[in-house]
Amino acid sequence: MFIGRKSELRVLETTYKKPGFQMTVIYGRRRIGKSYLISEFIKGKRASYYVASQSTLEDNVKKWSTQFIEDLSLDMSGVSFDDPDSFFRFIGSTCKKEKTIIVLDEIPYIAEADDSFLSRFQVAIDTIFANKNIYLIICGSSISFMEKKILSEKSPIFGRRTNQIYLKPFNYLDSAKFVPNYTNEEKAIVYGVTGGVAKYLSLFDDSISLDENLINQFFTSSGYLYEEPMNLLTQEFRSVNTYNIVIDLCANGANKMNEIADKAHISTATLSYAMKNLMTVGIISKVSPMTDPENKKKTYYEVSDSMYRFWYRFVPYAKAAIEMNRGEVFYKAVLKDRLHEFMGNTFEKMCQDYTLMKGLDGELGSLVTEVGRWWGIGHDHIPTDIDVVAINRQNHEAILGECKFTNEVIDKSIYEALMERSGLIDSRYKEIKYLFFSLSGYSKWVLENAVPEKVILLTLDDLYK
Repeated sequence: MFIGRKSELRVLETTYKKPGFQMTVIYGRRRIGKSYLISEFIKGKRASYYVASQSTLEDNVKKWSTQFIEDLSLDMSGVSFDDPDSFFRFIGSTCKKEKTIIVLDEIPYIAEADDSFLSRFQVAIDTIFANKNIYLIICGSSISFMEKKILSEKSPIFGRRTNQIYLKPFNYLDSAKFVPNYTNEEKAIVYGVTGGVAKYLSLFDDSISLDENLINQFFTSSGYLYEEPMNLLTQEFRSVNTYNIVIDLCANGANKMNEIADKAHISTATLSYAMKNLMTVGIISKVSPMTDPENKKKTYYEVSDSMYRFWYRFVPYAKAAIEMNRGEVFYKAVLKDRLHEFMGNTFEKMCQDYTLMKGLDGELGSLVTEVGRWWGIGHDHIPTDIDVVAINRQNHEAILGECKFTNEVIDKSIYEALMERSGLIDSRYKEIKYLFFSLSGYSKWVLENAVPEKVILLTLDDLYK
């Protein structure tokens, strides 16, 4: 079953219907579902789809041309090319009036095999493809390569594309569609441990328990996700040691540059380079408080990919047990009761996404256009934070929210704590509403004293409606 990606399919279909040559660049991290999206789009259409391999240019062209002939020119079966220029001319002679889709997946493998490829590809686009009714789709998993070598102004093929799609993880609502038989709490946890990545979501079988799925995927030596982060780092970077240490430290509480550099025993220059690359591939994010983004003292770094955050938080400490086929023991004794604690960050993101969606739909009394967190010094001169801060810069209006993914209800103390943070974020903003998000509901006092005009009490089930 194909899930989600409606807006991306709409872009592809709209571009496909345009006459003449069109070109779309699709990129995104590995396992995100790029190939699945393309396969769904080309169903029933005249198309040829080739996935490049880590081989020579000649070998790739031979395989590509063989695939192209099998897909679109069976009368030439048995013929192949090892020279890209000859193959590109053959494509031109084969593609007549009928719209033809040509997909080159994992273009970095070919481009890195021969420095001349992109320039030769550019010549083919300009002199052959541009005069044909061809829809060219090029795709890649190396985000840094795609941004620097394909999309940047320095790329030989810059300016040829019609559009681009940066494929991102599923949000919590689309992620839930992979496990429809689970409770909303279980759906949220699946989203949290997979980060909304399509491949990881597809591994979860909602005909068995969530515990069994987590043990099978993360805490057995044959589990798909047991070594996944290290496999991905190896594919993305030449040397993974520094990246591994940095992610580990960041996932386990170190979030300032100096602190991470000291604990990793590396220079700040080396760390800055590693951080830049980790942010490019979407593993780590640089975070600043809403309404105070330029305050460097408040800026910190976090592991934004929640699958990585989950893995580095727990799996390394379970390796001995896992290798002895006792991963289930570790999971039940150490991890199971800490799932709610781990879900804190993920639940905040879910609540922020919900607030932005409802704000853009006009359901919160203000057109919310930005959502994030805020932290700083409270009225009592003690450090504090606010889980959800949604703002409307045009009207200078703000909405504040508190999130609790625990087995305890939100009570009077939590309610009053958020109300007392009024006026902290920025004096320019008028706070018009307060949102509470609770896994376990609310105390009688909160239900009786919450002001309906100013306060909205939400449960996890509300997020999935």
